Amino acid sequence: MEDVLAVYTRPYDPDYPVVCMDETSKQHIKEIRTPLPTIPGKPMRYDSEYKRNGVSNMFMFFESLAGMRYINVTDSRTAVDWQYR
Repeated sequence: MEDVLAVYTRPYDPDYPVVCMDETSKQHIKEIRTPLPTIPGKPMRYDSEYKRNGVSNMFMFFESLAGMRYINVTDSRTAVDWQYR
C-alpha cells in the first residue's frame, strides 16, 4: 500500500502523468405525494413512497497535479462508458 501512496507524492512529470478515476451512480426519485406543511419546532414530514425517475452514472478522471478534470455523465454503465474520450 505504501508504494501506491508514494505515487501521489512524486513531482509533476508530463511524460508520466498520475491519472485517477472514480465512478458512482445516482438514482433520481420523484415525490408521489406533496410533503405535509411544516409545524413550528418540527421538521418537514414527507411520505417514503416515491417513483423511480431514472439513474445517472458519473465517471470522473482527473490529473490533480496538472489541474485536469474530465467528467462524463451517462444513462448507461457499459465498457464504452468507462473509456476516456
